[in-house]
Amino acid sequence: MSDLLIQPEQIRDVAEIRNVVSAAFAGVARSNQKECLLVDQLRDGAALSVSLVAQVDSLVVGHIAFSPVTIDGLLCDWFGLAPLAVRPDCQRAGIGSRLVNAGLDSLRRLEAKGCVVLGEPEYYRRFGFVSRQDLLLANAPAKYFLAQALTGEVPRGHVAYHQAFALFS
Repeated sequence: MSDLLIQPEQIRDVAEIRNVVSAAFAGVARSNQKECLLVDQLRDGAALSVSLVAQVDSLVVGHIAFSPVTIDGLLCDWFGLAPLAVRPDCQRAGIGSRLVNAGLDSLRRLEAKGCVVLGEPEYYRRFGFVSRQDLLLANAPAKYFLAQALTGEVPRGHVAYHQAFALFS
């Protein structure tokens, strides 16, 4: 999509982000359909470190969020990617990939040390994410919990996402 624009979310985008995130996760078996509430709570808690939208003709068709995570209870400049959402009628057109790449570039500009994601290994490996046996997320299968160091080494320990993620416990 050559006319795709990726940029930081604006206040005017909030309702469209909710719609895109809700539509993207509707009918997904592993979803509790609360992802749009998660984004709202991260925003309300000033925990959206990076929040990007993908737009076509000024219409939001995708969204990605990154928020700080702790490792063994400490903030350490690592971030969690969640959620990534693309409107169903726009999926499989490279929008998600462009959002992930733009989000990781934004984290690098923030001098983030790394990023974690709980997701499909086949999808996220193309961006440099890999499973790390020494970096753990409670109740998550190691195969699906992936990390990428942006600077330095991957730490060891237990990762915890922002309290807004309690929606999914």
